[in-house]
Amino acid sequence: MHLLLCGHGYLGQAVSRDFLAAGWKVTAVSRGGTDPAAAPSPALREATADLADDGDIAGLATAIPRPDFIVHCASSGRGGPDAYRAVYRDGCRHLAARFPGIPLLFTSSTSVYAQTDGSTVTEESPAEPERETGRILREAEQLVLAAEGFVFRLSGIYGPHRSVILRKFLAGESRVEEDGRRILNQIHRDDAASAILHAASGGCPPGIYNVCDDHPTSQFECLRELSRRFGRPMPPSAPRDPDRKRGWTHKRVSNAKLRATGWAPAFPSFTTTAATLEH
Repeated sequence: MHLLLCGHGYLGQAVSRDFLAAGWKVTAVSRGGTDPAAAPSPALREATADLADDGDIAGLATAIPRPDFIVHCASSGRGGPDAYRAVYRDGCRHLAARFPGIPLLFTSSTSVYAQTDGSTVTEESPAEPERETGRILREAEQLVLAAEGFVFRLSGIYGPHRSVILRKFLAGESRVEEDGRRILNQIHRDDAASAILHAASGGCPPGIYNVCDDHPTSQFECLRELSRRFGRPMPPSAPRDPDRKRGWTHKRVSNAKLRATGWAPAFPSFTTTAATLEH
């Protein structure tokens, strides 16, 4: 079995690790080349291509063995709408066109849910983002669904050496926004990777899936638990940040649909995992 992995960064390296361990061959594609520190493997092939360039993807299709599954988990590099269009919308379009009939999985984001009432959202809930970047993600999702692919809406990714919440807390930069009611939805990097392997292995049919842990928690509860575990004072209160890149939302994301297919997170709760993270 051969995986075409588009994006070999923080999540992509965990994906390639898991697929290689499962006996797959992997072609890992990055715009600027892959990480030289990544562990070498005879089953891992590296390639350079720009997902926004249809010519690059056409060339890739002729240069590598036919893949059995494609994962698009490339990053926009923290760019704005133009980068989102190039990497996500155009990237998905080019992959679907140049590799017809091959299952394509796109890692989208739960930021497409704009709910602010604290309700539980499922894959059937309205996904009507207010930000332009969110609307571009929805365009990419529709392209993938039209190709009978997988849309994995990931919550905030954390893991070894990476957690925005923990980093800000330890740096003394955290603030309790208003009364701290905003719900935080998280997913460990390794759980996201295992969910992707689950899909590629036939564990679930194509469609939309929320990929998050079992215990979304309010910002206040999360910071209170971090304060307890690290023996530090509770951060001060502050107004909500109206300039959040993905908008200010308040919703509890459900992973019930993916869980019903047999997948389960190994790290079911951010607050119980955070204290063990390398940072």
